[in-house]
Amino acid sequence: MTVFPDQLRPTGIEQITLLSGPTISLPKASCVFEVWTGPVPKSSYGHKAVLDWRDEPVFAELAILRIFKSENWDGRWIDSYGRKYRVGYWKDDTVVPLPEAQDKYLDRIRNAAGQKGGCFDVFCWRDGDVVFAEAKRKGKDRIRGSQRRWVEAALHLGVAADQLLIVEWIIA
Repeated sequence: MTVFPDQLRPTGIEQITLLSGPTISLPKASCVFEVWTGPVPKSSYGHKAVLDWRDEPVFAELAILRIFKSENWDGRWIDSYGRKYRVGYWKDDTVVPLPEAQDKYLDRIRNAAGQKGGCFDVFCWRDGDVVFAEAKRKGKDRIRGSQRRWVEAALHLGVAADQLLIVEWIIA
């Protein structure tokens, strides 16, 4: 059983109907983030909400990554649109490749899904355990078909449902 960071401890479940028909239950955490009130960054990646994580401007995906890292996980924001693995956004050293083992692990899931996209936003690992977390702004986002296909492939390859975390977030 996956031990999540305290701030991301699941408080509910999200029912996901897979493309093949069955419905599964994924753990769901709820998060409240503060809006960034500092100088406005030059780019907001297509108008993403800029949040405040300990006096640092971040997107929700990066806030989730920061929470995992604060409890000794390693990980990346899987920027599917930019096709990059990120640990930040506005600085030069924010694109960081995956370690070889994690890259192969993710590629196996992508190959099984038959698509490049659909992966959950944040991929974290620690001591042989992995978690994929998907950031969903409450009332604005939902699981897409490509994500259902990716989840089904991940489950087929042995990723446990409790390693797939939905993080529903709001701005305080």
